[in-house]
Amino acid sequence: MQNFKVALIGNPNCGKSSLFNQLTGLRQKVGNFHGVTVDKKSGIVSLSEDIKVNFIDFPGTYSFYPTSIDERIVVGTFACPQALMDAWEEGEKYDGILYVADITQLEKHLLLFSQIQELGIPMILALNMVDVARESGLEVDVNLISKELNLPVIQVSGRTGEGVIDLKKELINVVLGKSDCPQSKLKYNFSKEEKAIAHELQVEFGLGSEYQAWLWAQHYAWLPFLTAAQRITIKTIVTPEFDGLKYQVRETMQRFKKFGPIVRQTLVNSKTGEETFSDKVDQVVTHKFMGPVIFFGLMIIIFQAIFSWSGYPMDLIEAGFGELDSGVKTLLGESMFRDLLTDGILAGLGGVLIFIPQIAILFFLISILEESGYMARAVYLFDNSMRRFGLNGRSIVALVSGGACAIPAIMSTRTISNWKERLITIMVTPLISCSARLPVYAVLVGFVVAADQYWGVFNIQGLVFMGLYLLGIIAALGAGWVFNKILKTEETSYLMLEMPVYRMPMARNVLLNVYEKTKTFVIEAGKVIFVISIILWLMASFAPGDEMRIAEKQATSIALEKELDEAATENLIAAKKIEASYAGHLGKFIEPVIRPLGFDWKIGIALITSFAAREVFVGTMATIYSIGSDAEEISVIDRMATEINPDNGQLVYNRATSLSLLIFYVFAMQCMSTLAIVKRETKSWKWALIQFVFMTALAYLGSLFTYQLMS
Repeated sequence: MQNFKVALIGNPNCGKSSLFNQLTGLRQKVGNFHGVTVDKKSGIVSLSEDIKVNFIDFPGTYSFYPTSIDERIVVGTFACPQALMDAWEEGEKYDGILYVADITQLEKHLLLFSQIQELGIPMILALNMVDVARESGLEVDVNLISKELNLPVIQVSGRTGEGVIDLKKELINVVLGKSDCPQSKLKYNFSKEEKAIAHELQVEFGLGSEYQAWLWAQHYAWLPFLTAAQRITIKTIVTPEFDGLKYQVRETMQRFKKFGPIVRQTLVNSKTGEETFSDKVDQVVTHKFMGPVIFFGLMIIIFQAIFSWSGYPMDLIEAGFGELDSGVKTLLGESMFRDLLTDGILAGLGGVLIFIPQIAILFFLISILEESGYMARAVYLFDNSMRRFGLNGRSIVALVSGGACAIPAIMSTRTISNWKERLITIMVTPLISCSARLPVYAVLVGFVVAADQYWGVFNIQGLVFMGLYLLGIIAALGAGWVFNKILKTEETSYLMLEMPVYRMPMARNVLLNVYEKTKTFVIEAGKVIFVISIILWLMASFAPGDEMRIAEKQATSIALEKELDEAATENLIAAKKIEASYAGHLGKFIEPVIRPLGFDWKIGIALITSFAAREVFVGTMATIYSIGSDAEEISVIDRMATEINPDNGQLVYNRATSLSLLIFYVFAMQCMSTLAIVKRETKSWKWALIQFVFMTALAYLGSLFTYQLMS
């Protein structure tokens, strides 16, 4: 069996991922390119009985002059000569390149193609979306364009699978070296000064071609395989007068002049001059007034769908884990192992799996919008306004969907190519109030404003709810502005976007995308959540010395004295045990710090335990105040409403404390799942910890100011 490696390369929106899915199906795996947070998709395909090909799907790239980290991956990989690949940690040799171009946008997509062809790697050109081209009256002379470009050309459709069999046959010839790889007719003609620099670099480092040397001259400052000594040597050859931008423009214009006539010669459009369906739709969708209205209408539908559709499967998952928990407790006798299994391991797994419906629904709907071609229009609409806050047009999707859950919202930032703008979006998205905050808001707003208070026709409790959401949005935009001033990047921050034609979403692509994103969350984030859940269980289940036994004895004595029933006795014992546990000690330990916010040690415990999930706050309060977890929410509210501070005889949950606690939960990073997914998306604990620190500081200062002002 012979194994080969082929790179899949093309411009954004060329349909490359659709073709990759056609070729590999579920035989895909996702890793990462070295040193960056960009997914590296690969899939093994059997082209014949004795030939296997591992396809590597590279990020969409416009040219060898990258504007983002994603695009640098392509340049860094193919500018690296074999001699350095052997020493470079991530060096990989490719047996061939499958270049995918949208036949309806062929002239734009041949710039990168012509640059790659000049490196002399065996290549095949796949003209994708032949079905769309046919519908629009576009036809191509395949034999002529193959002759003019000096390589095999196959028409395919990543949507329908048309031409894939022919493509596989031609790929066999390419990887076996049976396909000719003649000199490119689109070769770049260097100017005298360019040629001198490229030739000197070629001789100095023994490079395979002048064009490869030219890429070193343009990008030596960041090429990952170069050593510090090599960069210094290149810098002495590339003089200070070197005007990289001028040369880039010259090369781009020259290449378009070469392949432009070829495209016009080989492509025939029988409907030239007719207004297309996409043009007609864009007159409404990208209108400066109607466009935003349509977008927010769609986002509201998505937001409501995540709320309403996910509720049923989430309830089923929760009920399933409840039944599993009960079954395990019935099957196993009372023991530490049983408690670890039910309260630690099963609780951790439940904390992972309960998010699956929200993630699946969000990515299902977003994938439909992306597949249809709409998301490119939304990005275009909001790019300018988002940039004022250090964000990107693509950030609008993450911020809106963050109102349902920050986890899938953060995962959706993968569409943002600029490192800085993607990172800022990830850092500020958790400030948008998510659905997990609703139980906390529902309990505490009632202590701030009475239910029967109105301002005209508006219920004041409803206005407070809206105010909390608006406060989160303002904080997110403000934090984005600050991060934009602090973070530095070499990437150019501008939007280069191609408007794809509108098309019917392909079910295969949508479902594969949902499957991939869901699987990634469960496996990657799940490992972190699982560990933290066990740690929280250990903190709440153990105490120093005999304090847990003493607490249980005291609670039993009090129950007998007050003649409490069995359920009330168990609740009192649970409350005393929590107070005596390490979690209780931690609550008492942090009490001096949170006292200026109006919080006591019991609230401190809730702040700690609700790190598992914000909505845990209500359940923690129920346990601490000796109310069973199966009690009605109104019982929790009534009990909290009558809680008296023993130090001053006043209500614990007065208006000042309640509002202070609300402000804390608006800003605080009280969700380990979000922290885990930030670590996964940034590939570092650094940014997750920075996010935790700045959000905690913002929550503390906001809560402190609120409590001191109100009291």
